[in-house]
Amino acid sequence: MSKTTKSVWAAGAVLWRPTRDSVEICLVHRPSYDDWTLPKGKIDSGETLISTAVREIREETGQLSRLGRHLMDVGYQIPSGYKRVRYWTARALGGDFTPNREVDELRWLEPAAAAGLLSYGLDRKVLKEFERLPPDTHTLLLVRHARAGQRSRYKGDDRMRPLDKFGRAQARDLAALLSSFGAERLHSADRLRCEQTLAPAAEKLGVAIVPETSLSEEAYKADPGAAHRRMREIATDTSAIHAVCSQGKVIPPLMRWWADEDDLTLPAKRNRKGSVWVLSTLNGRLVAADHIDSPQPHTDRNGN
Repeated sequence: MSKTTKSVWAAGAVLWRPTRDSVEICLVHRPSYDDWTLPKGKIDSGETLISTAVREIREETGQLSRLGRHLMDVGYQIPSGYKRVRYWTARALGGDFTPNREVDELRWLEPAAAAGLLSYGLDRKVLKEFERLPPDTHTLLLVRHARAGQRSRYKGDDRMRPLDKFGRAQARDLAALLSSFGAERLHSADRLRCEQTLAPAAEKLGVAIVPETSLSEEAYKADPGAAHRRMREIATDTSAIHAVCSQGKVIPPLMRWWADEDDLTLPAKRNRKGSVWVLSTLNGRLVAADHIDSPQPHTDRNGN
């Protein structure tokens, strides 16, 4: 693709619901194209691709949803430029479909039947990636705290260093991101900046933040095994979706350890403040790991 070609971003999902023996996939029919496709749509100004996916699912299918693992990005040429679409898995949480001008019919189908009905090969490729892992993997969100100024310029006890203005904005945006993935319980290393990173999410959920003394940088350096065991404990608790906030010298080595233990290759990503690992586990074992560099709009895509 030429550097001057305009990229048009969109987002969507393989929306699924469990059945007694398997799962059903939601497909939508668009009368203007006379096609059957996965729910998706173009990003709006001020949105992240994550919020776009959740919104488009609701608008096209009537379903509330909870995002899971990232499946893939696909791209294809359109008259106005180059269309890029990012897909996640999404668990349907209930709702009612109302036919409209954009989508006039909806069907829930078993994966094989859905693949047969889909109009496009790229959609079938996305569905195939969905089927690579069981749909009911459990999500764990691992967050690096938001920006808190420079350590060298803070004169007090570093454990009490607060978020700066930009960090507080990141924390507000993180609340929406964590909600899209269904976060229900929040855990934080015992550092003020970590607690403040999750504070907007805690207020939104109406829950307390659980302090995690083994997940600070000092504690991890002294006893990494304790942090590893604690993360395993959280990961095996499937009664809720957990979000855990820690520090920059904890998350990369912890992720390397976990990936080595469970034989998973991690994507090469920077460990930026406010970034999030979306971890998919199965019986406590790490089976997929996706990285979100930033919770803020205009930071999760490239192109013009």
